[in-house]
Amino acid sequence: MTIAMTAEPNNSNNSGITAVVQEYSKRLFRFIRGKVRNDADAEDILQDVWYQLSRVADAEPIEQISGWLFRVARNRVTDLYRRTTPQMLDDLAYENEEGELHFKDLLLMEATTPETEYLKKIVWDTFFAALEELPEAQRNVFVWNEMEDETFQSISDRTGDNIKTLISRKRYAVQHLRERLYTVYQEFLNP
Repeated sequence: MTIAMTAEPNNSNNSGITAVVQEYSKRLFRFIRGKVRNDADAEDILQDVWYQLSRVADAEPIEQISGWLFRVARNRVTDLYRRTTPQMLDDLAYENEEGELHFKDLLLMEATTPETEYLKKIVWDTFFAALEELPEAQRNVFVWNEMEDETFQSISDRTGDNIKTLISRKRYAVQHLRERLYTVYQEFLNP
């Protein structure tokens, strides 16, 4: 099947694309679905293929539409895997303007490979060990505020402590946790 369309949209152009979509949708979806993790990714890639078709079909004729569609689909699958390759440790931890290291992305990274799964386990083990090293008051404020999303006001109401005291305790907890996680970060960055 050859699809050739002019730069000006008209009914024959739209019907040509519609016919291609109707003829190849199911086969193309099955092809893509066999190469990706879930239906959502397959549907996104299929939409990209149809978008490419609509852009290219207006500019130039496509001689072998079937081959072209499957080649574009294969390229989009490859692009998806390139985007989802494991990130470098440097990308998961970052310094803010004050030079403080933040590890939230490192703690919440997806374990997509055995290496990232191992790294995530080490980071979480270190995090919980460092949390246990904290004085109870600091640990409680950190857990309540950061992990349980409790406000300082509600913590103050619960404990009877001044909000400024609670903020100070949390700051000390965060500093300790950063120091411990920085050690892990350095070990993996500079083996």
